[in-house]
Amino acid sequence: MEPLTEKEIRAAFVNCTKGEAKRLAVPRDLADRPWEDLDYLGWRDPQAPDRAYLVTVLDGRPTGLALRGAAAGYRQARRGMCSMCLTTHSGGVSLMVAPKAGRAGQQGNSVGAYMCDDLACSLYVRGKRAVGAGARLHETLTPDEKIRRTVTNLAAFVAKVTDAG
Repeated sequence: MEPLTEKEIRAAFVNCTKGEAKRLAVPRDLADRPWEDLDYLGWRDPQAPDRAYLVTVLDGRPTGLALRGAAAGYRQARRGMCSMCLTTHSGGVSLMVAPKAGRAGQQGNSVGAYMCDDLACSLYVRGKRAVGAGARLHETLTPDEKIRRTVTNLAAFVAKVTDAG
């Protein structure tokens, strides 16, 4: 992923108002992010831990989603699997809910997916961040195939959020 500016990030959001996008907490460490290893930029709002955000590039343009999930400190004891990268965590996966874009979202419709609490799927798939023994199931896929699968899963989730139906 190519580095994004704060302005590009704020302009990318499709499921919140321009005012909400202007007020959301964008990470201050954008220059320090491992952009070459990211399929999407994901972060939690430090002032509101139940709020999370992700921005990815689809069809050549940034697309951002505002998400709601369990507070980052809230952990369940059971193991869960992220539906984006298929990494399993003990208490490190939450249901992330995104209001749908447009009128459907204004009417309260939303879409959810189980995702890594820290939104670091890209780093888990590449082996840049470890989660412990048994977190990655043995697969015969190459790292590039795992990355493509994660990108495909993410694109499908974004499509559900942006679908007008």
